[in-house]
Amino acid sequence: MARLPTLAVVGATGAVGAVMCELLTGRRNVWGEIRLLASERSVGRKVRCRGEELTVQALTEEALDGVDVAMFDVPDEVAERWAPVAVRRGAVVVDNSGAFRMDPDVPLVVPEINPEQVRHRPRGIVASANCTTLAMIIAVAPLHYEYGLRELVLASYQAATGAGQVGAETLHNQLTKVAGDRMLGSRAGDVRQAVGDDLGPFPAPLALNVVPWAGSLADSGWSGEEMKLRDESRKILGMPDLKVSATCVRVPVLTGHSVAVHAVFGTEIDVDGARAVLRNAPGVIVVDDPAAGEFPMPIDAVGTDPSWVGRIRRALDDPRALDFFVTGDNLRKGAALNTAQIAELLART
Repeated sequence: MARLPTLAVVGATGAVGAVMCELLTGRRNVWGEIRLLASERSVGRKVRCRGEELTVQALTEEALDGVDVAMFDVPDEVAERWAPVAVRRGAVVVDNSGAFRMDPDVPLVVPEINPEQVRHRPRGIVASANCTTLAMIIAVAPLHYEYGLRELVLASYQAATGAGQVGAETLHNQLTKVAGDRMLGSRAGDVRQAVGDDLGPFPAPLALNVVPWAGSLADSGWSGEEMKLRDESRKILGMPDLKVSATCVRVPVLTGHSVAVHAVFGTEIDVDGARAVLRNAPGVIVVDDPAAGEFPMPIDAVGTDPSWVGRIRRALDDPRALDFFVTGDNLRKGAALNTAQIAELLART
């Protein structure tokens, strides 16, 4: 009987790492040994994974020996240092950071869209897409195959956990500070005063507010998150010249990224046909009955795997354009699940 492959979860104690362990417990078992690796401050912690308590080990070169597949959920700089080490030690790396996504020698994989790309990995690394891209592209891809995509105009509504556990803690802290004053928010500057210096990873208060910025500063006033939506969509779909314009907004939601999509296609859109395409698409659930108050919202999508799609309608001024709203759990399909699905593809190859 063939040996089941050994899996390492690198960054096992982070927000996404915890979801990875939860997913491994509930999914079909394709793994033999599972090792949980993290920084020194997490060594010795017990994490429940696949029905047993596993002890977190330090991320060292020796800890990577004998690993067949390593799932990384760590900051970019940690991935840049340790992913090549894991490859040298014999592992294939599935990386959830942004370190390698646009490397031409690293495939950027969404298993529902381009699973065949896992076979072409000159550097021994497969990248998983950004959480906002994943929520949106799962719905866009099947429509592209049916109608021929030409252009995307996107507005994202990104949850606090997109900035990690510190983002969640910051939002909770800010809400605690502002919740008791019913007049708060009716006067300029009062939310800033109530929150004080407790901004965490955000450039402005998130409680009782929306912040039209996510990510680092890129060229010409664009944010890093906006550039990821463009560049990753192009790579995943194999459309290097696809027109994409995005505005990324951070909203006071704990979990669940949402995107308002305006998609222009090469042919005229039939709305009922588009709904049928989405209903039959893997990883998509359609919730689209506004008259009954049914539309996709992060409070419903959180804790689930699909991208939820609704508000599907043809553009008022262009019969080739479709408008819709999509939301998904940024910690599950947006990060942990897509990484786990890629790892499972590798386990079968």
